[in-house]
Amino acid sequence: MDTTIDTHSANILIVDDQELNVKLLEKILKQANYQNIYSTTDARQALPLFIKHNIDILLLDIRMPHLNGFEVMEQLNEVIKDDYLPILVLTAEPTTETRAKALSGGAKDFLTKPFDQLEVLQRIHNILEVRLLHTHLKDYNKTLEVEVKKRTEELERSRYEVIERLGKAAEFKDNETGNHVLRMSHYARLLAKTAGMSESDSDLILLAAPMHDIGKIGIPDNVLLKPGKLDPDEWKIMQTHVQIGADLLSGCDEVPLMKMAKNIALTHHERWDGNGYPNGLSGEDIPIEGRICAICDVFDALTSERPYKEAWSVEKAMELIRSESGKQFDPSLVAHFETILADVLECRSKHMDTITDSSL
Repeated sequence: MDTTIDTHSANILIVDDQELNVKLLEKILKQANYQNIYSTTDARQALPLFIKHNIDILLLDIRMPHLNGFEVMEQLNEVIKDDYLPILVLTAEPTTETRAKALSGGAKDFLTKPFDQLEVLQRIHNILEVRLLHTHLKDYNKTLEVEVKKRTEELERSRYEVIERLGKAAEFKDNETGNHVLRMSHYARLLAKTAGMSESDSDLILLAAPMHDIGKIGIPDNVLLKPGKLDPDEWKIMQTHVQIGADLLSGCDEVPLMKMAKNIALTHHERWDGNGYPNGLSGEDIPIEGRICAICDVFDALTSERPYKEAWSVEKAMELIRSESGKQFDPSLVAHFETILADVLECRSKHMDTITDSSL
């Protein structure tokens, strides 16, 4: 950060109802090579001029008609928030009471009339150094905030891309297309918002849902890719994919995205009636993100064509989901899913598989 202070380019405003005082201060400042000097003898113009010219120091008289110096400071304090008010009070009455009131109003220093040229320049210089350093620091912090935000967004984008690719990797291993995770995650976001989840949590479920079957990476191919029905032992192995997924995503519960992804991976095969796996959770003991993804996952799987099955029609898929309301699925979420079905189908049409869907 460049902390070089050029006080001579600062914007200076003089407010004094006595024209002679104004002219004297202007002369002193110009002789000292100050370039941007503004002035008024009407205290009512102080605030507008201060704002218009982005003033770096205000030389303010106390005793004036219309508005006195204290009233001008009150106006400035109402408008200029969270900033350094660079006020140098001009007064012929440097009493303790006047000084205390001025300091409490925001004054940083005082100049006593009649003016001494050396004192005028030194006190102005001192205030300007603080003011301009404060401005530089504020500008630097803004630049830093923008840069940090940019870097954070880049990091988040990279993280989300890795997450999406991990989700797709699991689906490819399972002979599914990557569009399945894309579709069901968008369905999940729609359902989450309709169910009353916050905007941020709904966005989070969109990013976390693609990892719901990440645990299938750990399932042996002879079980995962078996074309026929699994035997009881093979089914037990298949069921372990939820715990494998949760283990892969564990250890980062302080990161909301990873915590939600872990919950989804672990609980999207739990059932509302308690007959699911791996832990036999029931009802609202199942995290809502798991209940949401359960419906969205099943709907997309049913209505998608795969090499080993034909796609169900939307009507047939919805009949099954309705029949499982209160059994496999949260009944309130089933009702919400019905209300967003048109949006779900619109989203589905935008992200069709390369294999032609024939369910419509």
